[in-house]
Amino acid sequence: MQPQLSVVIPCYNEEQNIRLGALDKVARYLEKQPLVWEVLIVDDGSTDASKDLIKQFVGGNSHFRLIENTHQGKAGTVVTGMLAATGARILFTDLDQATPIDQVEKLLPWLDRGFDVVIGSRKSRRAGAPLLRRLMGPGFMLVRNLILGLSRIEDTQCGFKLFKREVARKVFSRLKLYNLHKHASGPRVTAGFDVEILFVANRSGYKIKEVPVEWHYVETRRVSPLFDSLDALVDILHIRLNSLRGMYERNSAT
Repeated sequence: MQPQLSVVIPCYNEEQNIRLGALDKVARYLEKQPLVWEVLIVDDGSTDASKDLIKQFVGGNSHFRLIENTHQGKAGTVVTGMLAATGARILFTDLDQATPIDQVEKLLPWLDRGFDVVIGSRKSRRAGAPLLRRLMGPGFMLVRNLILGLSRIEDTQCGFKLFKREVARKVFSRLKLYNLHKHASGPRVTAGFDVEILFVANRSGYKIKEVPVEWHYVETRRVSPLFDSLDALVDILHIRLNSLRGMYERNSAT
């Protein structure tokens, strides 16, 4: 039977969060839901004990499965999971559960109301985040809106996004900047990935709904305010250039 919901969780050196029970929380929540579901954990070439811990967990949880990637970064890891998922609706979320899995209840109804993509939004809910990170948000939004015209979306970066399956397959297979052939070095965050997803979805005519969700700041060494901001600016410029070249058109080569 086709799952009604697929949950895609990227993993790179998440040993601590796994040992703290992050996957158990996901399992406990989904087991109580009246729907058919699957969870795809995509390991991004972890160098700690993450992969072994996931294998142990999957062995005792039949609705979970592990996909092993070479190291491509979060973007390539998410793309792998989104294209492999078989559910009618596909959510991707972070393993640290900064946005708890139960927040999917706020997103799912909007797909029944005619929307194709429903994204979690932190907006003013960035509890516990350092001041610098809170200040980065408005500046990033201004630059993004001026260059890409995504003015209707306040928070592109929340790692909690839900798609209809057919929409996910079309959007994620059309990415140019971040796709399955993107390679990575180290644990850097790829801020332009979420922007490219939403830019392609918007340009393709899909209806996008932004919904406030609960979010908790989780300390991570993967966020570098200076370098990630510079990377994001470069990514936005590349997305705009790709668009001007017609690379996101439906009949363009993938």
